[in-house]
Amino acid sequence: MRITISGATGLIGASLRQHLSAQGHELRCLSRKAPSQPGWYIWDPDSGAPPQDSLEDSDAVIHLAGEPVAQRWSAEVKRRIRSSREQGTQALVAGLAALPRKPRVLVSASAIGYYGDRGDDVLSEKASPGSDFLSEVCVEWERSAHLADALGIRVVCIRIGIVLAANGGALAKMLPPFRMGLGGPIAGGQAWMSWIHVEDLARLFAWALETPDVRGPVNAVSPGAVRNAAFTRSLSAALGRPALIPVPALALKLMYGEMASVVLGSQHVVPDVAKQSGFQFSWPGLDPALRNLIS
Repeated sequence: MRITISGATGLIGASLRQHLSAQGHELRCLSRKAPSQPGWYIWDPDSGAPPQDSLEDSDAVIHLAGEPVAQRWSAEVKRRIRSSREQGTQALVAGLAALPRKPRVLVSASAIGYYGDRGDDVLSEKASPGSDFLSEVCVEWERSAHLADALGIRVVCIRIGIVLAANGGALAKMLPPFRMGLGGPIAGGQAWMSWIHVEDLARLFAWALETPDVRGPVNAVSPGAVRNAAFTRSLSAALGRPALIPVPALALKLMYGEMASVVLGSQHVVPDVAKQSGFQFSWPGLDPALRNLIS
């Protein structure tokens, strides 16, 4: 397939490029800082539709572009988070509408932030959204992607959990303190963590492209969600280091402000659509996933 990927230089985009290239697909890559080489195009989601030649004759589009959430939220940062996802996705769909030949499928990123902080509730794709800032952003993000339904394009929204990768994301931030023996459970360790190995995430995006019966929301999490205390024990065991220093909620709130709610929130998310539609996780359990990434 000829596939256009926005946000192609990020952690997920880089993993996807590697996976899809290995499968023999032809890629067109969009990024704010695209290298000057064939197949790459500069696109800022706030600037309007992508360059038309980045979309022409594409069979599929994967949309990952968006302002990073993992930073301290000021009013301006929150505006960029919302705008890059809502207006950026709407601009992408406008670009698709202008094509004489439409792609068959749009697979758009979303996030399990859709559900908000839900304690011990078990959250399938049928669960209702939360009511906090990130939930509202995810709802509008998905609504913007589904504007492509009217163009006859199949739309899949991948609600991404905590991505575990050795070279970026949450795990890469955890590794230095844990390696020094300074890790520990967060705010008592009872919050649920719904995670996915980065390789499984790339495979899930590719599966969504290639499975014509899949549409709408898909939870991109492993079936092995754990509480934070259990995650802490697994990571410390994988590293062979103690993890006895608890992280109080107040410390995170002082460090990250409102964004700390994302770290402190509890979300027990299950991948019902993926499992019921035949997707097989390579890394369903946390301990083997961590050992693989750390090795």
